[in-house]
Amino acid sequence: MKGMDIISIRDFSRQQLEFILEKSREMEENLSRNHNLLSGYVLATLFFEPSTRTRLSFESAMNQLGGKVISVAEPKATSTQKGETLVDTVRTVEQYSNVIVIRHPKEGSARLAAEAVSIPVINAGDGANQHPTQTLLDLYTMKKACGKIDGLKIAMVGDLKYGRTIHSLATALSHYKVELVFVSPEELRVPDEIKQHLKKTKTPFREIINIEDTGKVDILYVTRIQAERFPDPAEYEKVKGTYRIHPEMLELFGNVKIMHPLPRVDEISPELDSFPNAIYFAQARNGIPVRMAILALVLGVIQ
Repeated sequence: MKGMDIISIRDFSRQQLEFILEKSREMEENLSRNHNLLSGYVLATLFFEPSTRTRLSFESAMNQLGGKVISVAEPKATSTQKGETLVDTVRTVEQYSNVIVIRHPKEGSARLAAEAVSIPVINAGDGANQHPTQTLLDLYTMKKACGKIDGLKIAMVGDLKYGRTIHSLATALSHYKVELVFVSPEELRVPDEIKQHLKKTKTPFREIINIEDTGKVDILYVTRIQAERFPDPAEYEKVKGTYRIHPEMLELFGNVKIMHPLPRVDEISPELDSFPNAIYFAQARNGIPVRMAILALVLGVIQ
């Protein structure tokens, strides 16, 4: 994987996904031995949209491996405000770093950046399109929590139209023997291209509106309805707060593990935070070993 860009989960085979998950496990088990693994390397994080978990976990991962970080977390502080193109920005940042992690509101921006530079580029979210490293940590979390991915029944709840985490995760899960349940308002259903891909790969799925109709599932993957993705604020007002998961509902789903890419708004009651199977904060923590593994792999320090 040395020199490889991480742009879309569509670029990965099951074998490659499993390889990264295994390297992530090894990284987590050997954290104390890897403090100088990336000594002498510099990570540039370019975030043109807000981020807490993705940016900080990448930066923490690099720091824990002994590397250095340079960061743009406020687009107004960059020369894009003076009219500089994204291509010129990343070509400049290439001169200062060995790997770039980028988040940008426009779909396709990460691939454009990757084509402009010779160092690895990692997509930390391009609009409503893809978020591949989130998907890798989601798969890692599922495997840790359930001991497997094959055979799981997974419900995805909330904004399935604009949710890039959903698009990436559903695509990745098509490599496994899983059953998917999509729970959303009519206005926020999974895009047709994702459903066509699932049909092509013979991944069983069904779409419902009422969360009470979900049935027993192994994973309840909840997402917030994203106000910032709606072209029309009035449309957001129609669907906000559609789903709220609270303790009294858990018997509907069986012995379910609850995941969420975060941040949450009101879709999961804080009362559930102490529930043993509420694993969304552990999910966020898993971003560290997964992103450590990704950085070490694309820089060619581990194989």
